[in-house]
Amino acid sequence: MHNFKNILVEKSNQLAYIIINLPEQRNPLSNETLGEMKDALEQLKSDNETNCVIFTGQGDKSFAAGADIGLLKNRVPLDVFRPGNMQEVYDYIEAYDKPTIAMINGFALGGGCELAMACDIRIASVNAKFGLPELNLGIIPSAGGTQRLSRLIGKGKAVDLILTGEIITAEEAEKIGLISKCVPQDQLKEAVEKKATQILAKGPLAVKLAKMVIHAGFETDMKSALLIEKLAQAVLYSTEDKNEGTSAFLEKRSPEFISK
Repeated sequence: MHNFKNILVEKSNQLAYIIINLPEQRNPLSNETLGEMKDALEQLKSDNETNCVIFTGQGDKSFAAGADIGLLKNRVPLDVFRPGNMQEVYDYIEAYDKPTIAMINGFALGGGCELAMACDIRIASVNAKFGLPELNLGIIPSAGGTQRLSRLIGKGKAVDLILTGEIITAEEAEKIGLISKCVPQDQLKEAVEKKATQILAKGPLAVKLAKMVIHAGFETDMKSALLIEKLAQAVLYSTEDKNEGTSAFLEKRSPEFISK
């Protein structure tokens, strides 16, 4: 893993932390930073020692502050179609092979909120704040915000938050289902690592296919989604991990999965 300019990558106990390392600027998400995040994910994909990726921001004030407003002012229509744009990177994160957790340690506004929503699980400290204030600038959330927010919390509440640009607390975000859990700031890392440990105890192939089935099934009708689910289960029935998992349960021991 080579050194990056705007992010840090720290690895420990099957976890890799991708840390946006621009705390003086509240961890903004420039194209350069997004590119570094994707490069890090590409490298971690083939790292057998990493089985869960955690996104966070340096410091205790901001998870990610979204796009640089100065740069936004100079955007032209075709910029939204350029390779490596924010929506493309977040789509990549959502479909990533390994589970992802957003460890939200402060403001998660605009693109920062959209980054959190692209992750599989979101856990925040009580000082975190969430919002999609893009309409204040005469634009809309366009890195998946209009779609992922609706799917996470329901269309009615999503319309309310996007049209008003309201900034909500971590407690409110937990109440409406935007995040899984809100914890005291000094317990955030512990809570995230506990959640990651729960996931890592499961069959890695099952985790991968569960993510795939949930995302694919959500975008189609129930009959097609159930077929996708059935086909994924058929694949898992053929694996050594299924044999190991069931044997371990019957023998009252911890399974030793090998991703085969």
